[in-house]
Amino acid sequence: MHSLKTVILLTTGSAMLASCGGSGIFNRDRPDEFAVQRQAPLVVPPDFSLQPPAPGAPRPTEGTAQEQALDALFGGPAARSEIEKSALDRAGAAAPGIRSQVGDPGTNTVAKGSVTRDIIAAPEGDGQNAQTVIPS
Repeated sequence: MHSLKTVILLTTGSAMLASCGGSGIFNRDRPDEFAVQRQAPLVVPPDFSLQPPAPGAPRPTEGTAQEQALDALFGGPAARSEIEKSALDRAGAAAPGIRSQVGDPGTNTVAKGSVTRDIIAAPEGDGQNAQTVIPS
């Protein structure tokens, strides 16, 4: 009788211990408790006289697509320090469309001399066959 109780106890204990393993019938996908987040509670706006937007009207906080693109590319207007403001004031303000006017063929440029022309007219390449001439 004593050995029968021992065998039953060992069998039950080993079955319970085997169920703790990672394979078998007890293996199942469990939800990730860290991937769950709470929904923010609904908040009543402080101004009850707000009117709902008209159907099809753009949202007032979004702006136009062009403004969104400029903000995405350049980050919008940045706050400037007092030193930067002072330096810009002393340098003088540039025209707002200066970048568009620089590439215009009608824009006048200053001739920098023959050396600059030679550099610009030089053939493209990695310089492997470049030669130098030292005047005597």
